[in-house]
Amino acid sequence: MQRYGLIGSALSHSSSGAYFSRKFACEGLNDHRYDLFELPTIADLPALIARTPGLRGLNVTIPYKQSVIPFLDGLDPEAAAIGAVNTVSIRNGTCTGHNTDAHGFRSILLPALESIRDPASAIKPRAVVLGSGGASRAVAFVLRELRIPFVLVSRDRARGDLSWDMLDPAVVGACRFIINTTPLGMFPEVDRAPPLPYAALTPRHVLIDLVYNPERTVFLERGAEQGAQTIGGLGMLHAQAEAAWAIWQQ
Repeated sequence: MQRYGLIGSALSHSSSGAYFSRKFACEGLNDHRYDLFELPTIADLPALIARTPGLRGLNVTIPYKQSVIPFLDGLDPEAAAIGAVNTVSIRNGTCTGHNTDAHGFRSILLPALESIRDPASAIKPRAVVLGSGGASRAVAFVLRELRIPFVLVSRDRARGDLSWDMLDPAVVGACRFIINTTPLGMFPEVDRAPPLPYAALTPRHVLIDLVYNPERTVFLERGAEQGAQTIGGLGMLHAQAEAAWAIWQQ
């Protein structure tokens, strides 16, 4: 039996188990299994690996994308550059960290960029990145790669360019992309949304939410009410999952 799974502190929101179970069934991989492993602390990871024979790969979610790194034997170059891991490959007792969030985010950002591209202008659109966790690191990596200027909003000013109380209409108005990397609005707390001046949004704005459960978050709904283009996180989930699967098969 080849085993795979997801580690995190609370996994009731996750669709990864259903996604990979469908994939295994469709591809006739009857000897493959994907489980959700809730870990009270990331220090429980070595024990999980030791007691799970046949474990070949793990996905990593909140809040362990950064704290998992000391428990790994190595990182691939992109994960090392990002400073966060969402995929672990396990071979002959060696655990290697990877980051497929960057690939997943590119898959939804590039079509959005193309949809607003002005051939007559060389000016890059600006972005606001909400949150400073592991997913935020992957988003920031891709934005830097594409040379898109951005500001990072964090509860801790030391971890970002702005604190939440500094996110005023002038900042929102100057940045065409608003990207939510926080879990605000994620199941089961679906009535929550990042605190920003939604009245400053316009039809020229693009809101991207990395949350995929629910598919339409309050953040996206409030953006749509202002005429903004909205993109949920389901496409990113599928793209990063397929990239993780490719890594596990190497």
